[in-house]
Amino acid sequence: MSGDEVWARDEPESPCVRICLIHPEARLCTGCLRSVDEISRWPEMTAAERRAVMAELPGRRGQVTRRRGGRKARVPR
Repeated sequence: MSGDEVWARDEPESPCVRICLIHPEARLCTGCLRSVDEISRWPEMTAAERRAVMAELPGRRGQVTRRRGGRKARVPR
């Protein structure tokens, strides 16, 4: 067995793209589109739970608008 086979796992990798910013209204990370709960539970989730979250992520894109810096970044309340 090679070293790569030892570390191979049959579960989805994290969708994290290292842009961690929670959108104030959608309550989703603007980088990976997961909720705070999903992010915190990710290490404990089963492979099936992770796949279910991954399947939902593309549909969430419309809920989060990317924010720009400065005055234009303010979200109306």
